[in-house]
Amino acid sequence: MRRIAVVGAGQAGLQLALGLQADGCEVTMVAERTPEQVRGGRVLSTQALFGPALRIEAAAGLDLWAGRAPAVPAVEAVLVAPPAVRALEFTMTLDEPAQSVDQRLKLAGWLELLVERGGRVEYRSLDRAGLYELARRHELTVVAAGRGELAGIFARDPARSPFDRPQRALSCLYTHGVGSPDPSAGPRARMHALPGLGELYLQPALTLSGPCEILLWEALPGGPLDAFGDAPAPDVQLARIRALLGEYLPWEAEFWAEAEPTDAGAGLFGAVTPTVRRAVAELGSGVDAVHVLGLGDAVVVNDPITGQGANSAARAAEACRRAVVEHGDAPFTADWMCRTAERFWQQHARHTVEFTTAMLTVPDHLQGVFAAAAEHEEVARRLANTYAEPSDHAAWLATPELTAAYLASLGASPQ
Repeated sequence: MRRIAVVGAGQAGLQLALGLQADGCEVTMVAERTPEQVRGGRVLSTQALFGPALRIEAAAGLDLWAGRAPAVPAVEAVLVAPPAVRALEFTMTLDEPAQSVDQRLKLAGWLELLVERGGRVEYRSLDRAGLYELARRHELTVVAAGRGELAGIFARDPARSPFDRPQRALSCLYTHGVGSPDPSAGPRARMHALPGLGELYLQPALTLSGPCEILLWEALPGGPLDAFGDAPAPDVQLARIRALLGEYLPWEAEFWAEAEPTDAGAGLFGAVTPTVRRAVAELGSGVDAVHVLGLGDAVVVNDPITGQGANSAARAAEACRRAVVEHGDAPFTADWMCRTAERFWQQHARHTVEFTTAMLTVPDHLQGVFAAAAEHEEVARRLANTYAEPSDHAAWLATPELTAAYLASLGASPQ
């Protein structure tokens, strides 16, 4: 049995630990919080998973909430022109429905499942010295902690990091009681783009108390939608949301008359700097040096505007698991770690970075895609499924020439 340590009990870390355990490895998971503490804490993310990530979970027997979480087959998109005008509308239909499960529910359940299956979990925080000692005791140590001191052990890769500061100020609220423009259509996500101000996303999800709606503001820093920097309590956050909706999205505001926060930990605030880090870090020196492998948010951090965080984490964990299995009994050298990380970067991660960068900056040819999507269902559908499979960005969205050729093949043209 291979002795492997995984640090960080998020989507990537827990999925990897459970997968390696099922493959016969002796796994030690280091988590900062117990399941009870996770469930009783603040919400962690918006975490919508698309078809490819959901299939990975299902194949591993980890889709424990598939029958309870809302299946979301489409996104209703609206481009808003000032003052509060619905300038452009289209429906983005996914080939496979998306799903969002509150990570307090998911991660706590997966921690308990890991223990039930015989895995070892150590509940503690690690600094660099503690990580060094852990790595010395294991054949492979994977760090999937994207925040805190350990995230800093992986050096930023300037050639692959598109930004040096946050592009959006984020405010997320889990709610009950939000209405729907068409209840008979079933659960659907809603997206509003307000050029020069930011974006609003509404995602049906499952939380600790049942089905809910997650609202995410993506506000341009310093703009009028950037109104939550003081991290208000959920009831104050909701009052500000209602005020912003009334001013900028009045048709959406009417659906919030009966809304209420799901619980005391329903709000989340912050900002992320989209960053790519080198995936291998050396601890110690000389003959006593050890290497650790970064995974998930510890290596690639995307703004949540394209919903790639949890999806990339799931795919990274599966790629790492497969690489470990395929490696057999060979030692996990620094060279193996570098090759494993680079393969995932080329196959998947670079596409998430490029797609997310495009959605944050909205080049002219992407604006043309939005216009074409309002006229052609095929364009809207392909755009939706690029969220699920971001590598398709390279085939039709990466350059104005590619986009123009695709639209021309449909008899469409950018407007």
